[in-house]
Amino acid sequence: MEKYKTIKEVDFTTNILPISSNQKTNAYLKEIAKTCGINKSITFHVARHTFATTVMLSNGVPIETVSKLLGHTKLSTTQIYARVVESKISEDISNLLERFKEKENSVASMC
Repeated sequence: MEKYKTIKEVDFTTNILPISSNQKTNAYLKEIAKTCGINKSITFHVARHTFATTVMLSNGVPIETVSKLLGHTKLSTTQIYARVVESKISEDISNLLERFKEKENSVASMC
């Protein structure tokens, strides 16, 4: 960390930190999973998919933003990541029903 404290301005055309190959990154992820007692196959692709679905889309980040963050040129590519989980559907419907109730209550209070 000390090495990077002196950097005042980031040049995005060069790498600041060393870049590992996909294979090496996957090996690191498998090692971390084993150490943590996770018995699932964890890869960079799985992590990317989890970030897109669980972290971003399930927390209301627009799919267009997720698409840009993932570096996709076509929105249809990102839609593959946009599988909606049941809990998200339930939450969205609950929020919609709550908005309807709020509108109903505000109209009733005007009368």
